[in-house]
Parts: sequence; C-alpha cells; structure tokens
Amino acid sequence: MRRYEFNWDLIGDIDLGRPNLGKEVDLELYRLMQFTLRDVIEQTYSTEEADRLFREAGKVAGKVFYEKYINPVSSVEEFVSKTQKVLKEKKLGILRVEEAMLEQGKILLTVDEDLDCSGLPELDYETCIYDEGFISSLFEGFTKSEWDAREIDCWCTGARTCRFQVTERAKA
Repeated sequence: MRRYEFNWDLIGDIDLGRPNLGKEVDLELYRLMQFTLRDVIEQTYSTEEADRLFREAGKVAGKVFYEKYINPVSSVEEFVSKTQKVLKEKKLGILRVEEAMLEQGKILLTVDEDLDCSGLPELDYETCIYDEGFISSLFEGFTKSEWDAREIDCWCTGARTCRFQVTERAKA
C-alpha cells in the first residue's frame, strides 16, 4: 500500500492548522525544499533520474491542478484565460501564449516570474523540469490526448523568461 499517493486531503485544512501564519510561505523556503530534495535524488540516483522524477511529479501536479482549478472549460480561449488567471492568482507565474497552432499540435508559451527559477543565477542549462510535466498535464487535461512540454529558454540561461515548446505526441 502506498503511503503518499496524492489526494487533496494531504494538503489538509490550512485555515485550521495555520490560523496565524496562513497559506503564504516565503519563496526562499519553497526553493530550499525543492532544490535540497532534487540534490538528494540526484546524489542517490543521477541527474537524469532526478529530471525524470521531477517531470513525473509535475505531471501528477498538473493533472490534479487542472481538475481542481481549470476544469470545466469548453474552448481553447477559455482554457488559456482560466489557466492564466489561476496561475497568476496562485502566484505560480504569468503565462503568455506566443504561438498557438492547436490543429498542428504545437504551442509556444512563456511563463514570466516562474516560481522555480526567476531570480536564480545564470547556469548553462534549463531548470524548469517540474514545469515541463505540469504544463504537459494541463494540455492533456484539456485535450484528452498526450502532450510533451520542453523548456527551450529559461531565466537560468539568460532568457529572463521561461519558454516552453508544447507538442501533442500524436502529431509530433
């Protein structure tokens, strides 16, 4: 039996449990948890396995996030608008669609002020692996087909925004 299979009960009653501190948490501490967890996974397994696990965790999060905050939507315009609104309200980032060719199974989008990387030092690689899985699942929830998101620009590579190429698998 799995102990931590995700369900919203694991989030708990935050108002009850944190009547004084509430829902807000310092971004530094979120990143402390994220990057120390990633460090331990990478040391224990490998960078590639850490990437795979973070992408898969992002996919789980994107799926349940879509169901809780985005669904139901009936058009691509409503999907994008609602997703932009919720991501900004939840302070995850500012989503913009640069190019949408849904019929061809291709979307190019950016996320400004990304929760995971905005403000980090420049590196020679993209860091938003979790976001790749998360974004893929948002599109999968809306279209009911499989999608892959790959970060092609990142704050950490000097782009100062995170840019994702999102491609439908059946049309890739």
